[in-house]
Amino acid sequence: MDEPENIKWHHSKVAKEQRRDLNNHKSAVVWFTGLSGSGKSTISVELEKELHQLGIRTYHLDGDNVRHGLNKDLGFGPDDRKENIRRIGEVSKLMVEAGLLTLAAFISPYCADRDEIRKMMENGEFIEVFVDASIETCKSRDPKGLYKKVRAGEITGFTGIDAPYEAPVNPEITVNTDQKSVEESVQTIMSYLKTKGYLIND
Repeated sequence: MDEPENIKWHHSKVAKEQRRDLNNHKSAVVWFTGLSGSGKSTISVELEKELHQLGIRTYHLDGDNVRHGLNKDLGFGPDDRKENIRRIGEVSKLMVEAGLLTLAAFISPYCADRDEIRKMMENGEFIEVFVDASIETCKSRDPKGLYKKVRAGEITGFTGIDAPYEAPVNPEITVNTDQKSVEESVQTIMSYLKTKGYLIND
């Protein structure tokens, strides 16, 4: 869509790199994707805690939290799911511009939607984390009681049951929570962030 003539981008006099210099670390979005119950929110919350203890400026975005405010007007059909993720992508981009290491935990079931967010960012600013767990494991955890509601016929169009989930083809990080603990998963991601230089702005 073309930009309307009466809307122009207003440039700041403080650049993203200057904000990174002030923070002394890089900014990016760590995007957690996986089935409901795979451990996205749990891992991302623990990761943020560890990063904060190291003095890294972060913000955590979670699917349920965002639907309480910004996206409370959206449902769970394919079009609304797409719009939900598009909006979160735009918010994530703003937070990366602000110099924050942003942790975004969303089922985000469609590869195309996640790829669109990657395209919004500069190279290295989108880190896709596939939180991999079998549907059987997710059903057994069922932290929100959603799979129980699906079995009872109270919810339809549920990702992984009667709606698709498209696993990442080439994510930066995969953590298999059938096999790894929360702490092991956090350390896998921390190792990536340290090795790739995200925790210090060279």
